[in-house]
Amino acid sequence: MAQKPSIPKGTRDFNPEQVAKRNYIFSTIKGAFETFGFQPIETPSFENSDTLMGKYGDEGDRLIFKILNSGDFYRSLVMDDAVTLKGVDDFFVILKKVINDDQGNLKDSIEAEFKIGYTDEQYRKKLTDYIFKIKEIDFEMLLPLNKEDKEVVEKRILSNCVRFILFNSKTHISKISEKALRYDLTVPFARYVVQHQNDIEFPFKRYQIQPVWRADRPQKGRFREFYQCDADVVGSTSLWQEVEFIQLYDTVFTALKLNGVTIKINNRKILSGIAEVIGASDKLIDFTVALDKLDKIGEEKVKEEMLSKGISASGIEKLQPLFSLSGDFQSQIESLKGILEASEDGKKGIEELSFIDAAIKELGLTTAKLQLDVTLARGLNYYTGAIFEVSAPEGVKMGSIGGGGRYDDLTNIFGKPDTSGVGISFGLDRIYLVLEELNLFPETVNKNVEVLFINFGDKEALFSLKAIKKLREAGINAELYPDAAKMKKQMAHANKRNIPFVVIIGDQEIASDTYALKNMSSGEQFKIPLNELIQQIK
Repeated sequence: MAQKPSIPKGTRDFNPEQVAKRNYIFSTIKGAFETFGFQPIETPSFENSDTLMGKYGDEGDRLIFKILNSGDFYRSLVMDDAVTLKGVDDFFVILKKVINDDQGNLKDSIEAEFKIGYTDEQYRKKLTDYIFKIKEIDFEMLLPLNKEDKEVVEKRILSNCVRFILFNSKTHISKISEKALRYDLTVPFARYVVQHQNDIEFPFKRYQIQPVWRADRPQKGRFREFYQCDADVVGSTSLWQEVEFIQLYDTVFTALKLNGVTIKINNRKILSGIAEVIGASDKLIDFTVALDKLDKIGEEKVKEEMLSKGISASGIEKLQPLFSLSGDFQSQIESLKGILEASEDGKKGIEELSFIDAAIKELGLTTAKLQLDVTLARGLNYYTGAIFEVSAPEGVKMGSIGGGGRYDDLTNIFGKPDTSGVGISFGLDRIYLVLEELNLFPETVNKNVEVLFINFGDKEALFSLKAIKKLREAGINAELYPDAAKMKKQMAHANKRNIPFVVIIGDQEIASDTYALKNMSSGEQFKIPLNELIQQIK
């Protein structure tokens, strides 16, 4: 039986119409990037694992697609029917003990024997659950009486457990996977800057439009393979860059006729200041991740999560004014001044936001709105200043369609300290869905073949191709039907492809050097010379 064709979940095929619409968005964004002075670069689809790991927080690290090393390293550790890992017999004793002992502590047992050093509670739980599922089965009844077969089954069970450990243990992951598909374009860009720093003129403004991959759960607007359209500036601490990025967002979405988007802004220094005020500076990431969920799970659930992360009830009580913060940009700034009076970080963040707000008010935006959102955290570890997130116009249910921020020390992890950068990203796929939902794609996006020449045979085809060459030189999309098929079939082909004009050439047309042009919409048909043919179709 033939294999049923399919593609991996979270990936997509694009038909010609979809590609044309995507290219419309690409070209609009690219045009704005270049107008604002950004230069294009490209980086590889995959990077060294150590370039990516540890840059996105624990959640981000879990979503990185890891590439298994080629060669026999993994095969020597775990095979389909056997395991040759050193100490495997001792490990199996431990495994069976855990299976038969409700009180067995998997983490301690494995660490004691192999020093694997689990740090991710979720993976630990998954492995524990897997082993206890084995425990629920009558283990001995599953094993064949033949001793050799019994050993094979035991080793297969163990093989699955070892696979899991190897692929999810931070100690072993680098041994079996030295490369990974890029998770975003920002970290590879930081690597690029450091690697090519002697060839770059700073400040360096770059844009990059390439696919990225995330091992995420697919859902509306969320895919495992998708494009990012990024613009960054490195080598400047000037807040005028943040101002320009807000203008860039406004320019692109105005050009796409996507009016009324909201550009949300916050500052990581304000988040640090709030954490400091409530006595949770050592839990900044936990605090910001919980706060970022305010609009999704509500105030009470956010408080519960903070408590579970070890943030004190008294500290959370100090956050109460934050949960009810409202009003325009300036009134929220005034409220924050009272909350952050005792924090130098917080006051610096307020100062930066006030500068950006004043500049945008003076310069104005065409169709976008700038809004302060102090709950905006974007849980990535590398933002140090401004944080951006763009939401679709009201009434459209969609996650963010853009985001970014300031990072003062990202290149430091690659050996280049004190190189500040700031950048933003456009979410192409979500922008596509929003434009589709609001019917904002121009009709001209799907510029089709404008004229089809009917093929009656080699003589007519050659005559047609001479005319087609002239039409194409005049910028007209034209083609010849490849086969000398029946007239009805060729006409039906033109209709199905929505081709507006058809040219019919027979002996009379060749003799008189004319062309029978048929308007497929009106049905009107007339003979004209080549120069008029070009004018009629244009």
